[in-house]
Amino acid sequence: MNKFFDDYFNIKKIIQSKKEYKQQMKRVNTLPPDYRFVYKKIQEHMWKFAAGAGYDMMEIHCDLLDLFEEGASEGKSVLEITGEDIANFTDELLKNTRTYTEDWKTKFNCEIHNSLSKK
Repeated sequence: MNKFFDDYFNIKKIIQSKKEYKQQMKRVNTLPPDYRFVYKKIQEHMWKFAAGAGYDMMEIHCDLLDLFEEGASEGKSVLEITGEDIANFTDELLKNTRTYTEDWKTKFNCEIHNSLSKK
């Protein structure tokens, strides 16, 4: 329960997170148009899977931005970074992140195991 309050009611943490997000989006807006478009599409897609307060997603978005900035500075096209299958690229980014589907699966399994162990 303490983590819940830390994530959702820690005003200092919320303000800091919003500040970081605004700084991150300023950096996004300096990317070349193709990079910016793909970044925002990936970001939009990933937020659909955010669990909890979304702090895990913020970290991944920051790492993705670093990757895109590096690729752009090297003159690579955005698809050289992501590959042709952007959906698969995004799925790979989400593999190490807590998502609502992961939470749902955990709860689902626990309910069944708890029910079976009562018998």
